[in-house]
Amino acid sequence: MEQLKGWISDAYDTALGWLSSPAALSQFGLLVVAYVAARLLARRFAPELERRLTPSPEAVHLLARLRRFVLQFLPLLLPLLAYALTALGEGLTRATFGSGDVIAFGKRVFLFLAAFEFVRRVLPPGFLKLMGRYALLPVMGLNALGVLDEVTAYLDAAQVNLGNIQFTALALIRGLIAGSLLFWLGSWSNRQSSGYIKAQQDLRPATRELAIKASEVAIFGAAFLLLMSIMGIDLTAIAVIGGALGVGIGLGLQQIAANFVSGIILLLEGQTTVGDYVELDGGEKGTIVKMTARACILETFDGKWIVVPNEHFITSRVVNYSDQGSANRYEALFSVSYDTDINRVPEIIEAAVGALSFVLKEPDGPDCELRGFGESSVDFAVEYWVAGIDDGKNKYGSPVLFAIWNALREAGIEMPYPHRVVELRNAPSA
Repeated sequence: MEQLKGWISDAYDTALGWLSSPAALSQFGLLVVAYVAARLLARRFAPELERRLTPSPEAVHLLARLRRFVLQFLPLLLPLLAYALTALGEGLTRATFGSGDVIAFGKRVFLFLAAFEFVRRVLPPGFLKLMGRYALLPVMGLNALGVLDEVTAYLDAAQVNLGNIQFTALALIRGLIAGSLLFWLGSWSNRQSSGYIKAQQDLRPATRELAIKASEVAIFGAAFLLLMSIMGIDLTAIAVIGGALGVGIGLGLQQIAANFVSGIILLLEGQTTVGDYVELDGGEKGTIVKMTARACILETFDGKWIVVPNEHFITSRVVNYSDQGSANRYEALFSVSYDTDINRVPEIIEAAVGALSFVLKEPDGPDCELRGFGESSVDFAVEYWVAGIDDGKNKYGSPVLFAIWNALREAGIEMPYPHRVVELRNAPSA
């Protein structure tokens, strides 16, 4: 509080000195002239700059995006012009009168106004506007008042102890601000890189996922190391942290480490990737919709999600039914009466099933096979190939069975039901 009172007293004495000095009053006049000139120039050139920088609404090329980006800074034209003209006036004043404290103060005020307009009208709502409001504006305000160096020196002298680690208050504040900006920038960079990698359709899905994870690790790893350097922390301490982390993994995080390494192996091999329909030894089956560092997420046909640790894909047997829409073979069972000429059945059924739009001719067309002679019927099966996975044997199976039923009815072939002959012994005579 005493130091604050001293600053206020110094500011009061400085203001009285300026008001009683003809040189200072002339500098006030130069500030007014600089502001008026900047306002006239901004009013003259701002509409012209806006007209020239505004691209057509349908333009999406790089130059158009760059012009839209520059156009956002147009509200800063007035304070920046005032700052530039004031800087010129300060040079002339110091060369003529040997002093220019008043006009230097005005220059810092114009710079604060530029920062204020930047936060208010340029920064988008969210994290950046929050940082501008609570970090940039206070710093620029202290700079405008001319006490930024004193406040910085005071914070640099204040010590903050965290166990055996010592920080200055300035280093801690700088670390909080730099860390927030670095990790926000890392998150933004990660989203941009992920979008770019996902758009590369020439790469396999597994390769895209691996590239996304590698870029994420690289971006946030670089942000962490840079933050440590900004805060003045010796990077050799990370070796100690890494050793402790290694011991922790060896003792209690074996499964997490195993799943992480298994996920990397899955992405490198590419044998199982997003979009594949798989079935594991444990009975889990579904379409892989997401692959993370710890687990794969399967979506069943009824919409449920199953989280399967990556290790299961490495240590157990996995049946992969699909490879981004490959052909799969299914079969449909049916029976006919013993009164049927069974030599006609294969031709009728193969023609009926082959007429369905989803049944493939390659690698093989429909194949009707005699499977056996039952108690009440002759048993057949027709095998057919389709592109994709059957929805629980309902997506393709039901239309195939309808086609079999209709074809047999049109050919006059009966699909029998069980018959039983009941013999009554020692029955009373009628």
